[in-house]
Amino acid sequence: MEGKKIRQVRVLDSTKNVVYEFLTNNFSWKPKTVASLYKERWEIETFFKHLKQKLKVTSFVGTSQNAVYIQIWTALIGILLFKYIQKKVKYDWNLSNLVNFIRLNIFVKIDLWKWADAPFISGRPPNKEGQFVLF
Repeated sequence: MEGKKIRQVRVLDSTKNVVYEFLTNNFSWKPKTVASLYKERWEIETFFKHLKQKLKVTSFVGTSQNAVYIQIWTALIGILLFKYIQKKVKYDWNLSNLVNFIRLNIFVKIDLWKWADAPFISGRPPNKEGQFVLF
């Protein structure tokens, strides 16, 4: 960065009693503004990390703005549905485990609410509806 000036900004978070340091090339913004922008940026980063890890959105299908919006909105609706199920059932699901279990069993004909309430109950009779008998 030869010839470019940068500014170091320090901000005290009084709730955690921690000093954060940021680098910026904007010399007119107040330190609180720089800190709030970094905070917003971090929330955006964690949002996309959440999309990639929980819903396996690793790349976008389309490159147009509309295609990206559709994929993000679809993923958000999926997250909301999974969080709704997580809050309504009796079993204390970790969100990523719930997503994975539903992904693995998406085409299994079961009562979702009964299964999500008690996923590891043994002794349930297998569902023979729609199942062919070989012998």
